[in-house]
Amino acid sequence: MPCSTLKDLIAISSVSAESNLPVIRYARQRLEQSGWHCVEQPYADEHGTAKANLIATHAEERDPALALVCHTDTVPYDSPSLVQPVERDGNVYGRGACDVKGFLACALEAMGSARKGLALVLTADEEIGCIGARRFVESQILRPRYAIIGEPTSLTPIRAGKGYCVAELRCAGREAHSAFPDLGESAIGKAARVVIASEQIQERLKSDRDDGFDPPYTTVNIGVIQGGRAKNIIPGECMMLFEWRPIPHQAVDAAIERLSGCEVNVLRRQPGFATAASSLIVTTLAELSGRAPATVSFGTEAPWIAQLGTECVVFGPGTMHVAHGSEEHVPIEELESCVTMLREVISQRASR
Repeated sequence: MPCSTLKDLIAISSVSAESNLPVIRYARQRLEQSGWHCVEQPYADEHGTAKANLIATHAEERDPALALVCHTDTVPYDSPSLVQPVERDGNVYGRGACDVKGFLACALEAMGSARKGLALVLTADEEIGCIGARRFVESQILRPRYAIIGEPTSLTPIRAGKGYCVAELRCAGREAHSAFPDLGESAIGKAARVVIASEQIQERLKSDRDDGFDPPYTTVNIGVIQGGRAKNIIPGECMMLFEWRPIPHQAVDAAIERLSGCEVNVLRRQPGFATAASSLIVTTLAELSGRAPATVSFGTEAPWIAQLGTECVVFGPGTMHVAHGSEEHVPIEELESCVTMLREVISQRASR
């Protein structure tokens, strides 16, 4: 049952700062027992921590009709109790319960014995930049026609999503004693002008709309500002983190192309994705779930998988509204419904 499998997965800590290999090995053992051919894509992160993607297929199939894609890492937790799964009031609680071990548990339950036309792709480091998904795409090891990307969507098929991009902005000034401001140049003053410019950029971006989203335009945000050393020193440097979430089909750098007065270092550049509402994977999940296809403004692995020419839909039990929090949970009823729907979509679409 997915509930039991989910509890096993929650009990395996897999925050992004740790190795995800224990989760990979748990899944691999189950899959190989059912005849799946499993291949790992190992790598070490910037801290030397061992990570891996896992690709499970029938024999060595390279072009399955359908792939289930799920990341294996979670955000950090403050209390060890969050990796002790709890079943209460019809829900399973714990870190990763909905983001996204709930979907992984459902996928493992739904896949059954190895069959042609179906694959499972487990990725590392989604929470810190979709690193595993990017490595998977670059490897070209698999080119599925359709993909279901596991995320908590309350079992609503998501056919499009905004991108997610972050840049570090640095403004350079010249330090001096604050009693003699003419001898210096304030980096914070320059940064203030960049902040005002970012608000003007936001207003201009509102004219390029995609009404499938709320809000229906690319959003920008300066979420971090750091600068200055003391109250009586003209600041010589100021750093900001500038985030933007581009709508699909808009140039991914449209927001930063308008920035001036600072050095721009892009840390993450993830475009949006959009799958046609008429796509068979979208219409199949819409019919099975009884929910109309929707869009999301949060980042997923779908934009990377779509680069393979794959038609993607984001789907899974639970809601993002409780993800990453101390009360993260997923309804057991949604877990069971998800397994039923995945089995049916596998039956209908895991063939060409």
